[in-house]
Amino acid sequence: MRILLADDHGMVRETISAYLTNEGRAAVVAASDFFEAMKALDQKGPFDLVLLDFSMPGMNGLQGLTDAIKAHPDQAFAIISGTATNKVAHEALAAGAIGFLPKTMGAKSLVNAVRFMIAGETFVPASVLADKDGREDNDFSKQFSMREKQVLAWLCKGASNKEIARDLDLQEVTIKLHVRTVCKKLNAKNRTQAAILAKEAGFE
Repeated sequence: MRILLADDHGMVRETISAYLTNEGRAAVVAASDFFEAMKALDQKGPFDLVLLDFSMPGMNGLQGLTDAIKAHPDQAFAIISGTATNKVAHEALAAGAIGFLPKTMGAKSLVNAVRFMIAGETFVPASVLADKDGREDNDFSKQFSMREKQVLAWLCKGASNKEIARDLDLQEVTIKLHVRTVCKKLNAKNRTQAAILAKEAGFE
């Protein structure tokens, strides 16, 4: 298996690469952002599968996926994410991805999912496909914009504004504004209370 893995977090790249190399005997080419991934595709592609992080610099949400598919129509792409909602997973499939992989997957599950997609099948975890999960997410999160939901997801993990800004490729001042808006919509006094309210509502 030849796989291109694009993610801006070094630890995530190393961990997933190790999974695929050790458990799946795959040859992995790593990229740190969308533009580096596209360069690798041009110079070293095609690959059996390309894994794109939903939140890395250059992706602009699913626009990056759309652009990648347009530039490489015969290449198989899948989205990986630690924060994207069920809605995003469904939209990714609609846009042409052949799979959606949460970063929380274990080594064997990840390798099996990759093999499944390389075999020509579409893979999405059952929890993502569940209608019940989707409705619960929409009931709470429909009051937020997509960017606000991404910021809130990071607040739930205890991330700082600087960490969130780096992950979403935005200015720190922009993140502060999003945090303020999220707190206002939830009637929360601070980011910690906003995270508690979100978790109580089942938001992930």
